[in-house]
Amino acid sequence: MNDTITGEWVDACAAEDIDEEDVIRFDHAGQTYAIYRAPDDTYYATDGICTHEHAILADGLVMDDMIECPKHNGRFDYRTGKALGAPVCIDLKTFPVKVESGRVFVRVN
Repeated sequence: MNDTITGEWVDACAAEDIDEEDVIRFDHAGQTYAIYRAPDDTYYATDGICTHEHAILADGLVMDDMIECPKHNGRFDYRTGKALGAPVCIDLKTFPVKVESGRVFVRVN
C-alpha cells in the first residue's frame, strides 16, 4: 500500500456549517472545492467545478450519495467522484476529509 499522500490539511469550515445531505463551496489557493455531508454524518470533498462545463457544484442538488450539477444535470457520486452518466463523462477528483473538534479539514494538494 502506498502511504505517500501529499498535501496539507486545511481547515475548511465548521462541521455544523453543512446541513445533512447538503454541500458547500470552499475556496483555497485558487481552487474551488465542494464539501458534502452525508446522511450518516460522514464528510466528503471533491473538486468544486463540474468536469462537463464550468459550473459550481455547490449550487447543485444533493440526493442520496449524488451531486447533480446545476447547469446540465450531470450527476456524480460524491463519495468516489464517479461520473454517473451523460452529459458528464469525466470523474471528479476527490480529497481526504477529517473532522476534529467540530471542524472539517480537507487534504489539498
